[in-house]
Amino acid sequence: MEFFKSVSEVFDLIVNYLVLFVELIGIVILIYTVVLAVIGLIKRQPHTRLKLAEGIALSLEFKMGGELLRTVIVREWNELLILGAIILLRAALTFLIQWEIKIERKNGSLSDEQLHDIKTPLTQDMKSKKSDEKSNKEDM
Repeated sequence: MEFFKSVSEVFDLIVNYLVLFVELIGIVILIYTVVLAVIGLIKRQPHTRLKLAEGIALSLEFKMGGELLRTVIVREWNELLILGAIILLRAALTFLIQWEIKIERKNGSLSDEQLHDIKTPLTQDMKSKKSDEKSNKEDM
């Protein structure tokens, strides 16, 4: 009996650390997204709202994952109801943000490829380098 109690305590500890780690990732993503959005607003970059919404949605999904992990170690119905309410609220927020992203895409008439290029400026640089290399080869 003592063995099962110690295994249960170790399991609870591991799950608690995993929950903290997953939620920390969500917090880091949120802070990074907000900082980029503020910089984008200052520089008046296009599609800043869209990038912010995407980052918030991703952050909420990590936070929701942490809550789902937390349900593994819940011992009482009271805690389970509270966690269920939190998960429902976060799911509703994620749904609303995804809906806003879809509307923003339609209003901005962006394709998925254009949106991907907006989210990853490194790939834009790589594409521009490839097009420059092609034009240099054609000039030769």
